[in-house]
Amino acid sequence: MTTIQLRIDKETKDKAQDIFKKLGLDLSSGMKLFLSQVIRTKSIPFVVLTENGYTPEFEKYILDQARDTKINGKSFDSVEAMMDDLNN
Repeated sequence: MTTIQLRIDKETKDKAQDIFKKLGLDLSSGMKLFLSQVIRTKSIPFVVLTENGYTPEFEKYILDQARDTKINGKSFDSVEAMMDDLNN
């Protein structure tokens, strides 16, 4: 066995502890479960999204396309119109 020390703000710790408790786990068991999933999946065991709700790669793609359309003289009245153009 080994020990891991993690520095984190109290609010984050308390919120995580409350959620793990509702799931029948203590904080240590929850962290062990997370690390076990990292090992099992060989990745972060959840999809990382930007604040806009996209994967970083897709958000970069959207921003690149928006820049390109601006350079090429296209403009859109809404995000939906731009997405429709991107999907066609």
